[in-house]
Amino acid sequence: MQLPPGFGRKGENRVYKLHKSLYGLKQASRQWFLKLFAALKAGGVSQSWFDYSLFVRNIEGRFTALLIYVDDVIVAGNNLQDIIATKQFLASRFKLKDMGQLRYFLGIEVARSKQGIALCQRKYALEVLEDADFLGAKPSKFPVDQNLVLTQGEGVELKDAAQYRRLVGRLIYLTITRPDLVYAVHILSQFMDRPRQPHLEAAYKVLRYVKQTPGQGILLPSTGQLEIKAYCDADWARCKDTRRSTTGYYIFLGNAPISWKTKKQGTVSRSSAEAEYRSMATTCCEITWIRNLLRDLNVKHTHAVKLFCNNQVAIHIASNPVFHERTKHIEIDCHVVREKVQRGLVKTMHIRTQEQPADLFTKPLGSKQFSTLLNKLGVINIHSNLRGSIEERNPL
Repeated sequence: MQLPPGFGRKGENRVYKLHKSLYGLKQASRQWFLKLFAALKAGGVSQSWFDYSLFVRNIEGRFTALLIYVDDVIVAGNNLQDIIATKQFLASRFKLKDMGQLRYFLGIEVARSKQGIALCQRKYALEVLEDADFLGAKPSKFPVDQNLVLTQGEGVELKDAAQYRRLVGRLIYLTITRPDLVYAVHILSQFMDRPRQPHLEAAYKVLRYVKQTPGQGILLPSTGQLEIKAYCDADWARCKDTRRSTTGYYIFLGNAPISWKTKKQGTVSRSSAEAEYRSMATTCCEITWIRNLLRDLNVKHTHAVKLFCNNQVAIHIASNPVFHERTKHIEIDCHVVREKVQRGLVKTMHIRTQEQPADLFTKPLGSKQFSTLLNKLGVINIHSNLRGSIEERNPL
């Protein structure tokens, strides 16, 4: 911002003192959050230590949770009167617009039925296809070709890199409810600096897959025990440029998928067992955070979390405290797995590679194997599988 004419003198440097937060200023979001935080604290709501956008209140078994995104708030609880009272309290402090039952939030569509809650981004996916002029494109049954190998120096460099960055950025947001896209988008996002023609063609392949199933999303079932199950996998030396391995994990709460990720490892692993062990360490960190978050949500999880891995050597390293000659170079932070196992918080278990759902997050698969593992992830298309069965129900 510039000083108005006549307020500044030659040689003077002045700054503005902010008395009230305004949209567009760098301080505005921080000032708004402090004001909202003070109001919620006065209303007896406490902030979660593990997710600063989550606020909870638990009084004599009546639980209320508020999830904040800037000035948008989701209110949920097990007592309708407390939810109404919370809305009235917020309305007394701020100018509030009650949107009713949750149906659409930040591009995520919410549908309820007796089977559970379905989340998808169909409207957003169609907007992405329209923006890229792919609404009439030929659909594809899988997002990545099995033999696809992308490198930084292969192909002709794109003249308009902004087009590629915009497309990949929009696909990243689509992975919120689309775990089937995570690996493909992870690969594409590695070439944002200097994208080339093969990278753009691979992105178009993802768009054709989205065209096949724009309404695909996840189902949070209303039945099942609230126990955490985690699956982790690694692909040794997957990156051809750096020879670093790829980590992937997928976590369930009961039968509901709640967390997934694909990430390139920070260092080069000397063996596939080391890569798998590092993947287990990353998954254990996520498990620890989820357990703490569940505690804030008034969900007790007393059992050891089952961590499934398809590498027997990595499982032995995690459970056996005896010194291993070939693993003495591994950083100490990776041994978080061994600590969790010894404390009884995590229980490592073996799973066959053909049945490992996390395999979907570490490497490109064939059409048959991709479809088989996708069915294990709790991914559905409500516009085809459950058409006519989804109905609006009361909020949780």
